[in-house]
Amino acid sequence: MMFSNFTGTSASFGKGALSNIRHGIVTAPLLCAMEEFPQLPAVIDQGLDNPANVDLALEYLGKSRGIQRARELATEHANLAAAAIDSLPESDDEDVRTSRRALINLTQRVITRTK
Repeated sequence: MMFSNFTGTSASFGKGALSNIRHGIVTAPLLCAMEEFPQLPAVIDQGLDNPANVDLALEYLGKSRGIQRARELATEHANLAAAAIDSLPESDDEDVRTSRRALINLTQRVITRTK
């Protein structure tokens, strides 16, 4: 769910911040913002290669709950993935236990990463 590109300061993300939107990639935060602002898809359809459209899309995103909703969605899916991993049969094999822990850690890493 690439919401890390939309959060934090420019200093913490550098020039790569917002790279998805600037490359015309519509991620979960924008999709969620579209539900609140029906005019946003038209802005995106006009092309995100136009800096004015990027600015307008970011303005709508800033007014929306898009980032928050994308985080909630990512957390929900990470928790479902962790529960699915937990439901797998137990094993005495150390490699299997290590792999399970790694997969569960990965579900949390996806929602807590900042870059």
